[in-house]
Amino acid sequence: MVAADLCILDGTLDAFIAAFATLRPHCGSGSHTTPVMRTQPRPLLLVVDDEQPVLRVVERLAAKVGFDVVTCGSGSEAMRALLRKPADLAMLDLRMPDVNGLDLLRQIRSTVPSCEVILMTAHAAVDSAVEAIKRGAREYLTKPFDFDRLREVLVEIREELERRAQVVELESQVARQLEFCGMMGRSPVMQELFSLIQRLAPHAKVVLISGETGTGKELAARAFHQAGPRRTRPFVTINCSTVVDTLFETELFGHVRGAFTGAVESKQGLFEAAQGGTLFLDEIGELPLSVQAKLLRALEYGEVQRIGSLQLKKVDVAVIAATNRDVRAEVAAGRFRDDLFYRLNVVDVTLPPLRDRREDIPYLTAAFMRDCAGRMRKPLNGLTHAAERLLLNARWDGNVRELKNVIERACMLVEGTTVSERELAGVFGPDLPATPARGRSAEPAGRATEGAAPLDEIEREHILEVLRQVKGNRMKAAKVLGISRRALYRRLERHQLGGEAPRPSSVRKSS
Repeated sequence: MVAADLCILDGTLDAFIAAFATLRPHCGSGSHTTPVMRTQPRPLLLVVDDEQPVLRVVERLAAKVGFDVVTCGSGSEAMRALLRKPADLAMLDLRMPDVNGLDLLRQIRSTVPSCEVILMTAHAAVDSAVEAIKRGAREYLTKPFDFDRLREVLVEIREELERRAQVVELESQVARQLEFCGMMGRSPVMQELFSLIQRLAPHAKVVLISGETGTGKELAARAFHQAGPRRTRPFVTINCSTVVDTLFETELFGHVRGAFTGAVESKQGLFEAAQGGTLFLDEIGELPLSVQAKLLRALEYGEVQRIGSLQLKKVDVAVIAATNRDVRAEVAAGRFRDDLFYRLNVVDVTLPPLRDRREDIPYLTAAFMRDCAGRMRKPLNGLTHAAERLLLNARWDGNVRELKNVIERACMLVEGTTVSERELAGVFGPDLPATPARGRSAEPAGRATEGAAPLDEIEREHILEVLRQVKGNRMKAAKVLGISRRALYRRLERHQLGGEAPRPSSVRKSS
C-alpha cells in the first residue's frame, strides 16, 4: 500500500500525522485532534508437531519474541484449532503420523490464505524444500534447530505483521486527517475539489454537482452546506427518482387544506422546511418539465406557492442539485429546460470517478476497515498483498460506494485479523480486469473489459426481464425496479426500448 513507503517505525510518525492536520482544508469551524496509534494484539503462532519436546522448545522461544502460541500434536487437531481461531503464522512438521506436512500446508493456504507457514523437518531434502516453497511456505527449517536462525525468522515475521497492522492504522489516521466534511482523498484531483468547495461555499447559493453513481455527490452537497454560512440551519434532501410524478409539486412547494382530494390538512413543502438552510435535489434529471418551470421561478425570485393557495411565500434557501447524467445532452433532447440548466449551472462541480484517483484507494480502504472493525468488534489489522493488488486493479464501476460495500462484505467474511484475496474473490470473480494500478486509467472509461457486459446493457436487459415478468405493466415494473414511473419511461427512452418492451395490450392479445 502507499503508506508502506513511509518510515512508520521511527520517531517521525506523530510529526507526519500532525503535518496533515495543518495542511488539509478545514470544514466549517470544527476543531481536529490528532488520533493516537492503537496497541496491536500479539500475533498468534500455531505449532504442529508430533514430538512434545519440539512443541515446548518452539513455544518457549516464540513467546519470548512476542507471539501467543497454540501447540497441536496432529494435523486434524491443528485444523480444528485454525477453524476456532485463525493463526497469523503456522510452523508444521513435514512428517506426522496422521498427515503429511505438505498436505497440511495446502489446507492451511486454502482455509486461511493470510496465514504464513514455516515447514520444519529432520529429513531435509531438496525436492521437499522446492515443493514447500511452490505451495506457499515462507521458510523451510531443519531439525535440530539453529536457534539463532529460528529466532531471526520469528522476529522478522512478527515485525512484518506489526508493520502491516501499523500501515493500515497509519493510512486510516491519514485518511481522517485528509477528511473534508466527510469526504476523503489525498490525490491532487480531490485536494483541488476540497479547495474549490471551500472557496465557493461561503458565496454559492445555487450549485450543480455531476458525477458517476457512487462518487459521493450527496457528501459533496453536505460539504458545501457545512463549509458555508448555513451550516447551523437545516439540510433537507429529496431524491427526485423516487417521487411519484403527481407528488413532485406538493413535495417541493406544499399544499393547503382542500387543494385536492385527500388534502385533509395543509402541508409545507421542502423549500419551506429548508428555510435558511440548504435543499439538496438528488437526481435532478428526473424532475418533470412541469415542475421544472416552478423550480426555476423559486430559484429566480425566491418565492414558492403552495398548491391551492394564491399567496406567494418568500424563502431563503440554497439549492444544490446533483445528477449522474449529461444535462447538456438532456437539454438537447428536450427532456430538461435550458433556462433551468443555465440557472443551476452557476457553480458546476464534477466529481472524479475512483479509477481516476487510485492513489486514494489505500486510505479509503483503511478508513472503511477501521469503521467495520469498530462496528463488528473484530481485531482487523490489514490486507494481504494479493488483496491489496485486487483492490488497486479493480474497475470500480460503482466507485467509492462499491469499494465501501466490498470492504464491508470482506470484513464480515474474514475469520482472522487480515483480509485476504479469499474474502474478495466472491466479489470480483475468477477473472479480474487488468487495469493500471496507479494514477489515471490508461483505458477510456467507456471501454468495457473484454467478455464483460457494459452496465447500460445489463440495465437494459434487466428492465426488459422485469417488464416480461409483470406482463408489460409499467406501474408494476416501476415498483419492482424501485423507481418512479416517470424514471422508468426515461430509461425506456434512453435504451430505445419503445419497440421491444412488452405492453399490457399486446400481452392480452397474445393470450
